[in-house]
Amino acid sequence: MEIRHISEPIHIKGFSVQTNNEAEFSQHGKIPGLWQRFDNTISVDYVSGERVYGVYFNYESDHAGNFSVLAGYDGKKVLENVIVESITIPSGKYLVFTKQGEMPQIAIDAWTDVWKYFTQENAEYERTFTVDFEHYVNGNHIDVYIAIK
Repeated sequence: MEIRHISEPIHIKGFSVQTNNEAEFSQHGKIPGLWQRFDNTISVDYVSGERVYGVYFNYESDHAGNFSVLAGYDGKKVLENVIVESITIPSGKYLVFTKQGEMPQIAIDAWTDVWKYFTQENAEYERTFTVDFEHYVNGNHIDVYIAIK
């Protein structure tokens, strides 16, 4: 893991759901269906540099409360007949957890590292629970950015 500073906001378009970790760890998780909807609806132009993001925001409290997740991309094109939502990832200080390998296991492993780090008593950094995000660098590389104080 490493500290990265995002100097310019990142604008993301896609679809969102509201959920919580309790639901996601049960048979009632909404995130898999969200990603399926995104993959079936939006064509991402990776060759031209577009990238996919999973953005976590509207935290009710901490990891135990409700939050929203947006599956999206950073493309500029207008999608015909598709209503998308937008969110801006703010500039700021983030602790980044990186994994490479097979999807979806690397996403699961990256979030496991996040939870392990922030549940230890002597964690050097503290989460802000503002906006966190997954950046899918390519099909087998994910960076999970956690906003910190």
